[in-house]
Amino acid sequence: MNDQMNQNKQVADNGEKWFYLHMRRAGRNYVCKPPADIEISQGDHCVVELERAEDYAKILCCRVPTDEEKKNTIVKRIKRKMTDKDWERVEDNKKKAEYAYLKCQRRIADHKLDMKLVDVEYSLDCSRIIFYFTADGRVDFRELVKSLASEFRARIELRQIGVRDESGILGGIGCCGRELCCSKFLYEFDPINIKMAKVQRLPLNPTKISGLCGRLHCCLRYEYKYYKKASKMFPKEGSLVSTKSGQGRVIDLNIVKESLLVQFESGTITEVALKDVKVIKEERKPSDASMAKKLADDIDERELKQLEDIPGGDLDDDDDE
Repeated sequence: MNDQMNQNKQVADNGEKWFYLHMRRAGRNYVCKPPADIEISQGDHCVVELERAEDYAKILCCRVPTDEEKKNTIVKRIKRKMTDKDWERVEDNKKKAEYAYLKCQRRIADHKLDMKLVDVEYSLDCSRIIFYFTADGRVDFRELVKSLASEFRARIELRQIGVRDESGILGGIGCCGRELCCSKFLYEFDPINIKMAKVQRLPLNPTKISGLCGRLHCCLRYEYKYYKKASKMFPKEGSLVSTKSGQGRVIDLNIVKESLLVQFESGTITEVALKDVKVIKEERKPSDASMAKKLADDIDERELKQLEDIPGGDLDDDDDE
């Protein structure tokens, strides 16, 4: 225990590394200086002090923060590790949140606001309540905030989130049969674009490459670097190659199996291992066969673009300032 405390004190003193925290279950990520007198490490849950509230967070890692992260953090300090009593408060707050959810739903209907309430969370000390919602555009919720504040006698925050955040909060089962990554372990979303699906040579069918949120599968990013690096070892489609069976044109690639489909002059198509292929003439354009295959898929590039997501593009309010 003393070694851990000394390590925390050293990190805090030299100012190099801070703890990276994830607030609550559906909150954001912030940084905070490590405490010098508390034994705490990655994966622990702790009680943190904010400007006007007390809340809880999970330690994700310890790293060097950027100046922007230091500037935008709302966490003042780590007070202690979560205790059994603190967790009891969290469970009690969940019951309160259920009631607040129903009340807010009615208020939204009364004010005729075009918004969808997703979730409600209380801070640990119940001094503020966060209402998460989605909407197609900006929503004037000032009157809603007033009515909720008079109802609950607490600081009210309405946070507009994106569809990926919504899936992370609500949860579900992905096409792989496992719990959604966004609700299981992803604490922030990296950019995902259609290029990642193309590099992995997936069928560009929106229903097959998008998740419950209606955006591209998060897992496309996991394999992207491997596919991008591995594809450089392969000849381009349409390239003239030499094999043990003769010369032919590359019409398709299988990066995982490290093989190619080669079409010979006789029209025969054979799968050949990459190590057994020698490139005679590299082509920069796809072969007629592969191009016909792409055209046959009747791809709508505009529809595919709608599946992309760039974090930071979601509308947001001025909470936590």
